[in-house]
Amino acid sequence: MSVAVLAYLAVINVITFGLYGLDKYRAMNNMWRIPEKTLLGAAAVGGAYGAYLGMRIFHHKTKHLIFQIGVPIMMLVWIYFVTKGFPEIR
Repeated sequence: MSVAVLAYLAVINVITFGLYGLDKYRAMNNMWRIPEKTLLGAAAVGGAYGAYLGMRIFHHKTKHLIFQIGVPIMMLVWIYFVTKGFPEIR
């Protein structure tokens, strides 16, 4: 795995974790919220671990079925990509 891919995954996971924390803060203070599709999208593009940690640490989105199932599935997909490689696009 290249250093660039690892750097990308590190950055996207930190950003995703921050998004979950920010959304929790905004939810508690009746402020404008980050859309769920943005939170799930950040997890899908590589931030699944950050999303999972954000859910657990901030106790955020833990009751929504799409997050309960979707984030762990995205984690498994990214484990596959990291360990087996990305599929070739022809």
